[in-house]
Amino acid sequence: MVEVFEAPDFHPSYKAFGKLRVTTDRLQYLENSYLQVVAQAVLAKVDTFEPDLVLSMAQAPLTIQALKRLRRDGVVTAMWFVEDHQLFTYWQAFAPHYDVFAVIQKGSFLTSLQTIGVENVVYLPMAAHPNVHKRLELSTAEQRTFGSDISFMGAGYPNRRLAFRELVGMDFKLWGTEWEGDSALAPYVQRGGARVSTEDCVRIFNATKVNINLHSSIQAQQLITGGDFINPRTFEVAACGAFQLVDRRTLMAEAFAEEELAIFETMEDFRDKVAHFLAHPDEREAYAQRGQARVLLDHTYTQRMSTLLGFVAERIPGWPRPAATNRAVEGVPPELAADIEAMLVRLGLPPDASFEDLVWAVRQQQDKLGDLDAAVLFLDEWRKLYAPKKL
Repeated sequence: MVEVFEAPDFHPSYKAFGKLRVTTDRLQYLENSYLQVVAQAVLAKVDTFEPDLVLSMAQAPLTIQALKRLRRDGVVTAMWFVEDHQLFTYWQAFAPHYDVFAVIQKGSFLTSLQTIGVENVVYLPMAAHPNVHKRLELSTAEQRTFGSDISFMGAGYPNRRLAFRELVGMDFKLWGTEWEGDSALAPYVQRGGARVSTEDCVRIFNATKVNINLHSSIQAQQLITGGDFINPRTFEVAACGAFQLVDRRTLMAEAFAEEELAIFETMEDFRDKVAHFLAHPDEREAYAQRGQARVLLDHTYTQRMSTLLGFVAERIPGWPRPAATNRAVEGVPPELAADIEAMLVRLGLPPDASFEDLVWAVRQQQDKLGDLDAAVLFLDEWRKLYAPKKL
């Protein structure tokens, strides 16, 4: 069972401090204090659900103090650092406090982590979610809204702003944020540069003939950087069975064969291949099918989590700790035991779930409670009132 802590729910409150019109030092104090509270909320979830593993994504609101507390309590932690380590350097302070550190880069990053004493490092590239990133049958209205010969979905980094001027005058749509202040590209920016939902991203990928995938760079001097990590868009567009034209990355050969992605390496190559693939729909479809097959075979989040959990089990002695079976039926009247076990299956709980897990899952239901649901809640209240207290 997986329990999710939705950190973005707290972000509006965090941003609200910036509207208080207080001095910089007071603002920093308030923001840091708030982050401490959010970290305590994570610890409260851990205390409640007693997970085998706490997995953080990049910039998760877990402070170093919270990580020290988890390590002291014997809770195994992992971070999936899904950012460029050269651009976002906070990993230097946090990585030593995690039991496992998963990264999307290799080379000097691995060496740097080893230098600061981080031994349990695993290369874990990004992936796609096939239940979300998939082929769609679009309506005529959707095709008109989201479709174009060429499109790009993402943020307006400097290298992209300059590169995409090559597409001015074509049937081109720009989706995403941070495109302000560029008069040449302004006519192509959709929805005023608003953030695009995941669902609409999938529609864009499906509706576009040539999806451009140029990896980001804050340096405008080199438009095509030839960097290492592969962005999530590469896997997501491919999973949709859509065609993409992507800049070459040094780690790409480990993830895809040459015939599975259409790749460009220079701006001249970019211009030529845009024109070529617009004129050859059969080639676009062949690339799209091969890329989709590769992602579904090797690059889903299910496979990534399997890799991560296998690595944790290999590197952390005794993990995961053996759990008692059928804990939910301990102390339950024998005539209810079989029904409780069936209830665990219905609620998606594992066989070793505790009675407290069962009570929590029952309370989360939105439907009207059945007789057995009500009985479980009644038994929980009875236990709280009359069960012998530990001395």
